[in-house]
Amino acid sequence: MSKEAAVDVFLSCFMHVGLLLVLLIYLPVAFVCRLVARLLVRPFAKGEDLRGKVVLVTGASSGIGEHLVYEYARKGACVALVARTEITLRAVAKTAHDLGAPDVLVVPADITKVEEAKRAVEETVAHFGKLNHLVANAGIWSSCFFEEITNITAFHNVIDLNFWGAVYPTYFALPYLKASRGNIVVTSSVAGRVPTARMSFYNASKGAVIRFYETLRAELGSHVGVTILMPGYVVSNITKGKGLQKDGHVGIDEVARDINVGPLPVGKTESLAAVVVASVRRGDYYVTWPGWYWPFHMVMCAAPELVDWFSRTFYVTKSSDQDEDALSKKILVAVGGKKFLYPKTIRSHTAMAAN
Repeated sequence: MSKEAAVDVFLSCFMHVGLLLVLLIYLPVAFVCRLVARLLVRPFAKGEDLRGKVVLVTGASSGIGEHLVYEYARKGACVALVARTEITLRAVAKTAHDLGAPDVLVVPADITKVEEAKRAVEETVAHFGKLNHLVANAGIWSSCFFEEITNITAFHNVIDLNFWGAVYPTYFALPYLKASRGNIVVTSSVAGRVPTARMSFYNASKGAVIRFYETLRAELGSHVGVTILMPGYVVSNITKGKGLQKDGHVGIDEVARDINVGPLPVGKTESLAAVVVASVRRGDYYVTWPGWYWPFHMVMCAAPELVDWFSRTFYVTKSSDQDEDALSKKILVAVGGKKFLYPKTIRSHTAMAAN
């Protein structure tokens, strides 16, 4: 055996045995600490007082971003709303003010453009004089077989918005967040950890978000908190079927929505927002909601082949012309799932088109 091979064998044995021993000691201790915190500390801990804090929210015109704005407003925070559509932002701003936000700033901007992301942060700081929380939430969905894409260059838009649309504002906000010892809240997805078929670019973008912000958390230490959101399906543009189509245009595809969501219940965005803000106030690292999605993380780590089997079995057909044959769609139809698993706001095509 060569010297290099011997070293490799030694390190392999050392790392496997050493890590196993570390986990055997760490996991029980961590479990007890978390259990004590949940039962004895959290019920009495108020968390961060958000009154008068300044929060910048991207993707604030609808979905998760909109309801995070409302939840921060209820807690007495000042909010800066960023999205491309000014008319919609002003409606959200009015509601936020009515819910208790002392001051609301509307900043129409396309945060996939570095200059506009910089402007959004600078206008917020110029108006409020500080920045305490950045909520990087803007995103777009896509669902189709990779080999059936007819305009491949258009799919850089998914990466641009989901990844760079979070990174750009973070870059310019960071000095102000460090000064206030503030927080970054970024929206990823369960799909970033547990990828399923038909969403290759979406999964990749959300996975990149998770890894980037985990790295950033390590670099920033205690100077700036980082909370990564990994929600399952809730009422949003995704569950309304709105996303980038295989021809590169943004549109509504109810069939793709029905396949990817399938017979899984769609949660209320208001409930997610309440959980998120409470978690951010506590300084949690991650938020996965609904909670029953958590086991998927463990399965992906321990048995990724099961995730692959599940994905192929439930979501894959020979082509998009046979989408009605997808098992997830068949189950949804067979149990009449739309009537009790999907909220009314995402069942109606008219309601979806209006958004």
